[in-house]
Amino acid sequence: MSYTTLVATQVLAQHLQDAGWRVIDCRHELAKPELGAAQYAEAHIPGAVHAHMDHDLAAPPDGRNGRHPLPTPEAFAAWLGRQGVRPSDQVVAYDASGGTAAARLWWMLRWLGHEAAAVLDGGFTAWRAEGRPVTAAVPRFAQTRYPGHPHADAHVDAGRIAAHLGAEDMLIIDARAAERFRGEVEPIDPVAGRIPGSRNRFCGLNLAPDGRFKDAATLRAEFAALLGKRAPASVVHSCGSGVAACHNQLAMEIAGLSGSRLYPGSWSEWIADPARPREKD
Repeated sequence: MSYTTLVATQVLAQHLQDAGWRVIDCRHELAKPELGAAQYAEAHIPGAVHAHMDHDLAAPPDGRNGRHPLPTPEAFAAWLGRQGVRPSDQVVAYDASGGTAAARLWWMLRWLGHEAAAVLDGGFTAWRAEGRPVTAAVPRFAQTRYPGHPHADAHVDAGRIAAHLGAEDMLIIDARAAERFRGEVEPIDPVAGRIPGSRNRFCGLNLAPDGRFKDAATLRAEFAALLGKRAPASVVHSCGSGVAACHNQLAMEIAGLSGSRLYPGSWSEWIADPARPREKD
């Protein structure tokens, strides 16, 4: 059995010693980019390697491609190879921020054709709260040559967004907090507002009070209310830099609403061209 959305802490605990299971620590703090690596060095789930959001899960920004631009498929596949990941492995990603960073790795693996990828439900917070084992030991794995086969239709670019603004065949769902979506505040990017016509679904709404994802039926009802009569394939997920947006896509997959896509550049790329339209309340 492979897991393609979520893995429970008890399930991961049962498979920690399995050679075909790989764990990746994605902890990241936007305001403190090196904190995740420091936390990993202090304590992590046994067997986990660390993925740095800025260096491993993103390409260098150039001022025009957003804050967390996608690396090339070749660069990401090479990174997976250096970690010893094989196409047959069950990969489990975790963080300590409700799954937003882990969902980015989950999305990137699926983009590369690795379907057996899941997020640890509840993350490192739940793992520690349950008294499960941690270590500071850094594992070593034999390197592989990861043969990635990227899905070209897994994401859209700014040009496609611009060409479909207001069209019935594209619904942009913005994962940022409501006050950022409305343009009332913008603590990160230089311009406040949103892509015209987009709708808001703060990614934090995907979680129950215990920090785990809501059940599939609840998520399906909530997203169905947002989509109306639109098909899931019409949805494009956006946020500030293409990270939190993956959390909404994961939630839709949990809900059985498959086929949505990601706008990796998101708001931080969109506003890099002053000719692109913007709106706010």
